[in-house]
Amino acid sequence: MTEQHVDDSMDGSLSFPGRKTGTELMDAHESQSHQQDVETEPDISQVDQWFEGTLPQKRTANVLSIDVEDWYHGLDPDTGNWDEYEHRIVRSTRRVMRILRRGGARATFFVLGDVAENHPELVREIHEDGHEVASHGCRHQFVYNLTPKEFEADVARSIDLLYAITGEPVVSYRAPYFSITKKSLWALPILKKLGIKFDSSIFPVVNYRYGIPEAPRNPYRIEDGLIEVPIATYPMGKQNFPCGGGVYFRAFPYRFFKQLYQRMNDRGEMVVFYLHPWEVDPGQPVIEAPLGPRVRHYWALRKTAGRLAYMIRDFDFGPIREVVKL
Repeated sequence: MTEQHVDDSMDGSLSFPGRKTGTELMDAHESQSHQQDVETEPDISQVDQWFEGTLPQKRTANVLSIDVEDWYHGLDPDTGNWDEYEHRIVRSTRRVMRILRRGGARATFFVLGDVAENHPELVREIHEDGHEVASHGCRHQFVYNLTPKEFEADVARSIDLLYAITGEPVVSYRAPYFSITKKSLWALPILKKLGIKFDSSIFPVVNYRYGIPEAPRNPYRIEDGLIEVPIATYPMGKQNFPCGGGVYFRAFPYRFFKQLYQRMNDRGEMVVFYLHPWEVDPGQPVIEAPLGPRVRHYWALRKTAGRLAYMIRDFDFGPIREVVKL
């Protein structure tokens, strides 16, 4: 269960042991994605130059959040297999932190308990860099598949793990897969009981795995003071377009998101953005998984680092506990 040394370029040119298949399918996806989006993406080695020059005036503070889970946590739900996979979370998270540091941005890092157990030094680094350390639960399971007792034990354990490492109370939480839905609203009082002040688990979109489409788009109070911080969406017709990260951020041109974010900020709405460290790691192994999750996971990973740097250059971001004031 150790993280093997890899080239810092993380360009996918190395061969890794473990449960993986060939990369031909994902190479085809990458090629098609580049054809669909002709914008030029800079090399990660040129990260310093992304922050040169005159920046646009920043008016609205936005929320930047990082879901700290390794590449296999969302692809393989069988926790019994996790020890067999190569751990890449330390290097990929450090890469994200390096981009944020050079761009002068701080974020809320929702750390999975499994990561905290195996890499406490990484959690310590996140905290020492001035970021908010928050809970992502322990075992990356859908909340609505747990009992209330199981959910409380999972979150409480993650909070204890993080507090033991940082010595700082954990006040923010995000459910794996945004899986607090109408079926699992019982989870909110439990979060309040555990000392959570900010939840970022209710996604106001239509999705077969998560979402409450009619939920408010902007931060709001629920459950006796608990503040819900939804991932950014943009109204399009009768539905909300999920513009706050994920595969959409890699599939559409950055200029499209820049325009949406600017429109939201111009009318006083904050952008709540999320990213996974594995999204800046195009060299990660490829494993068998259902087609939908596999395509969403591996699509256009080479684009993420550059777009993240552009985004924090163009907009003002910070952690939830500092930005969200209700």
